Amino acid sequence: MVQLYFLSILCNGLSGFLLFTGNDISIEKTRFSLNNPTVVLILGILSAVTGVLKLLSPYNGQPFFVGDLIPAAAGIVSGLMLIFGIYRQGVAAKSGELGRIGLNLLNFRKPIGLGLLACAFLHFIIPKALFL
Repeated sequence: MVQLYFLSILCNGLSGFLLFTGNDISIEKTRFSLNNPTVVLILGILSAVTGVLKLLSPYNGQPFFVGDLIPAAAGIVSGLMLIFGIYRQGVAAKSGELGRIGLNLLNFRKPIGLGLLACAFLHFIIPKALFL
């Protein structure tokens, strides 16, 4: 579906930008800010759900599961990273505990964010590539 294709590019691009910049940006006097934990949580959930849905519906008659594998995996990973980041700021900051998977994912936040940006850009430029 074209809608999932566009949503995947948008979510991967925003998630990659957010992970790469490290949440240091803010738009003054607006409720839609990337520093707002609610916006980040919604983006994380939307990215993960879009990644799962991209695995289930191929784009434009491509072979099932092959053409959208990398963007779908990128969406799932970015969603998990954003959700772990919110969890780290909220619950884990009070208790001091975060699982090994969450810590390992968050340690590689910048390279994964750059990879997500590259994946979103390449997926936008070359929509019918076999493995992208």
